[in-house]
Amino acid sequence: MSWYKDGLKFECTQCGNCCTGGPGAVWVSEEEIQAIAEYLEKPIGEIRLMHTRPLRGQKSLTEFANGDCTFFDSRARKCTIYPVRPIQCRTWPFWRSHLTDEKSWNDLQQNCPGINKGDLVQLEVIEARATEREL
Repeated sequence: MSWYKDGLKFECTQCGNCCTGGPGAVWVSEEEIQAIAEYLEKPIGEIRLMHTRPLRGQKSLTEFANGDCTFFDSRARKCTIYPVRPIQCRTWPFWRSHLTDEKSWNDLQQNCPGINKGDLVQLEVIEARATEREL
């Protein structure tokens, strides 16, 4: 049985830290790109050209020079596509890479003030999120 069998506490504080910082990859599917285009009422080609990049045989959202996500509004400290954000963003912080052991989970607190705060998230919910996209 996993170390988090009794669930984990997490509450998003909407701090924006998961959208900012060092370079990385936010993987997006064609369906997610289409949803972003529809939400922003922009042509899908514009979204692909201005906001995605090929990376390791997949598509990733682009970043600003400081590492912030292309859809992060730094003044408002919020995501501009929140209702249609990619699966990777929706499943944060319940990624396999964060769930390997208790230390990995607790280390996230350095950047994510919602770790170990708020309501208990049940094992079934954690597992469902962790399997939506392997990260």
